[in-house]
Amino acid sequence: MRPLLEDAAHRAANYLVRLPERRVAPEPEAVRRLSELDVPLQEEPRDPHRVLAELDELVSPATMAMAGPRFFGFVIGGSLPAALAANWLAGAWDQNAGMYSVTPGVAHLEQVAIRWLTDLFALPAGVAAAFVTGATMANFTALAAARHAVLKRAGWNVEADGLFGAPPVTVIVGDEVHITVLKALGMLGLGRNRVVRVPVDAQGRMRASELPRIQGPAIVCVQAGNVSSGAFDPIAEVCERVRGTGAWVHVDGAFGLWAKVSPRYAHLAHGSELADSWSMDGHKWLNVPYDCGIALVRDGEALAAAMAIQAAYIPAAERERNPFDYTPEFSRRARGVEVWAALRALGRRGLADMIERNCSAAQRFAARLRAAGCDILNDVVLNQVLVSFGEPERTQRIIAAVQADGTCWAGGTVWQGRTAMRISVSSWATTDADVDASVAAMLRARDAA
Repeated sequence: MRPLLEDAAHRAANYLVRLPERRVAPEPEAVRRLSELDVPLQEEPRDPHRVLAELDELVSPATMAMAGPRFFGFVIGGSLPAALAANWLAGAWDQNAGMYSVTPGVAHLEQVAIRWLTDLFALPAGVAAAFVTGATMANFTALAAARHAVLKRAGWNVEADGLFGAPPVTVIVGDEVHITVLKALGMLGLGRNRVVRVPVDAQGRMRASELPRIQGPAIVCVQAGNVSSGAFDPIAEVCERVRGTGAWVHVDGAFGLWAKVSPRYAHLAHGSELADSWSMDGHKWLNVPYDCGIALVRDGEALAAAMAIQAAYIPAAERERNPFDYTPEFSRRARGVEVWAALRALGRRGLADMIERNCSAAQRFAARLRAAGCDILNDVVLNQVLVSFGEPERTQRIIAAVQADGTCWAGGTVWQGRTAMRISVSSWATTDADVDASVAAMLRARDAA
């Protein structure tokens, strides 16, 4: 066992050390070589060292350098060293992190991490939380609690009786709601298409003045960090307008809610503490390994009612928190370990500094590209930059050329009718030099288009 794990650690370290010098996108030849994996499963066992070598030699070169400093395609942060190391150690522990009595070490770590997160985001004491796979499941989990709560107030037990015959639930979203919220609503039986959409402004922010009149069970979903522009819905105003209606306010804060920990950017998420639930990703701006999402719910009883399970072979309720009573999964890995490690390693100041460095890098991108004559479409308030190079076809050609160049990787989008390159700065490892090298590659691609 030890020589194999040491071999794996050596190979992983070599991979990470070389990331700053390698192409961000894999070489086409490396992708073609993946076909060498397409072999029938052999009859006899294979030496694990040979298996590991095959994995490293064929797959490592064909990976996208998402863990490196110049991947800007999605809101993806490379793993912090402390978080990655904790992930490796937790993998060795191999804990099915469902019950405190069975896996007390990792269950306790999750409790500590939840308290730290609650404090960091200035949320009410006693907030319940779930560590899940990502923003989709975080939204699903929080909105399941919302569905329970608003229907319970209407005299309906949705977990017992389902939605057939239930009072209708009105779901209100901004017109630029993220697709993960809509997916979660679909999985919950609340519908992707029956939502009430509120118009947004030129930056994608919900116009709170155009919220509809609320009657009966209702859920209002607001956004902390538009996935294209980085803009925030006016959360405080929305909460004030729906106060007294019984509506549940959910904040989709996948990456943007992390701004709350920065003294410089906390104002963007003003009022988020007034909501009833929050979702965010750890593998975005906390820079922990995939996969890690976090759902936080003010009403812990509503979350437990939506998620808790019972069976004859499961011990009766314990004094300590059982993670599986708050998550969709029964069998689950201990995602809270990496969250704890990242927070412990960074501290408040380190986390705020990382967020502020990324936002400064986004502003540097925007300033240099604007100075070179490119069109910046959004107000760069956070870590997102939208760049147009003119006609849609030309912008698409330049994006493809940048991706093929390998210096960096940025994706494309269509935002409010404009085709754009989307730059998301989310990695702890990104420096000003990485920004400048990436801008130079983008301008080379523009000049050659």
